[in-house]
Amino acid sequence: MKTLSTHSLRDQSIVVIGGSDGIGLAVAELAHQAGANVTIIARNAERLKAAAANLGPKVDARVGDFDVEASLKAALAHLTRIDHVHIAAGSAEFAHPLADNAAEKFGGVARRVVGSMQAVQLIAPRMPPGGSFVFTGGISTDRPVSTAWGTSVATAAVEQLARTLSITLAPLRFNAIAPGWTDTPMWDALLGAEKASVFASVAEKIPVRRLATAAEVAEAILLLMRVSSITGEVLHVDGGQRLI
Repeated sequence: MKTLSTHSLRDQSIVVIGGSDGIGLAVAELAHQAGANVTIIARNAERLKAAAANLGPKVDARVGDFDVEASLKAALAHLTRIDHVHIAAGSAEFAHPLADNAAEKFGGVARRVVGSMQAVQLIAPRMPPGGSFVFTGGISTDRPVSTAWGTSVATAAVEQLARTLSITLAPLRFNAIAPGWTDTPMWDALLGAEKASVFASVAEKIPVRRLATAAEVAEAILLLMRVSSITGEVLHVDGGQRLI
């Protein structure tokens, strides 16, 4: 099987799991603009339909739950070859570790690891040498928040998963993107009316004095797909936040 070339994504098959909004949607949009054949998979059918309408008729949208094997398998059934995958699914969870619902909250973020592994098991056999996965880690690995302990464990786990699988399943490539605070719809639900003030407070402390956009993080993810010598890497897009 022919090895993928560096740089060009034209006519390559790219799957974005969790591609209905935020960073995942931005990845789908940039990959589509680069000439790739893009499939977006997400649980929420309504958001998925809206995303597909915005991206255009050449983007394939499939309803699927990445941590339910049968659901993800059905969403991928039409694809015989997959060149690159970005797994954007996953969210921040907040709970005190001694709270009554702590185990439940951890179960939610632990699905990020289980879902990523299920995606690898289903997709890796369809990939050519040099094909790649990009998992989603995050600033929480290096700068954990006390009540987001589960998220910190999950992001650290998938970053280590990328390193381990880059050796175990070579020459397939595995990397992780580690965004800092990024302006995405996820924060609308988590922060509500306080979003603007929280974002301003974070921005004034980090070296670049601003938060990343979803499009900027997406550009970094496409870089990991394009450059065939990058594997086992965690690429930080956090404005230098982990350094302070």
